[in-house]
Amino acid sequence: MGNWKLEVGKMAMYMSFPVFLFHFFNQPTYFEEWVTNTKRQIYPPENVQDREDIQNLIQEMRKKQMQNLES
Repeated sequence: MGNWKLEVGKMAMYMSFPVFLFHFFNQPTYFEEWVTNTKRQIYPPENVQDREDIQNLIQEMRKKQMQNLES
């Protein structure tokens, strides 16, 4: 068995280790680039050509639906 100094040292380590890890891993500089790259992969910047293609597709689908309803 250790004396009180060992116990105080262990308690300090038990309390400071999680605090240190929290401080180290929650720095914005470490994950800012990762977050922005992930957002760009999930929600890419809108492209004008892509938007026009989507609008054209929507119009074609509506025309087909109208033709089917009229028939």
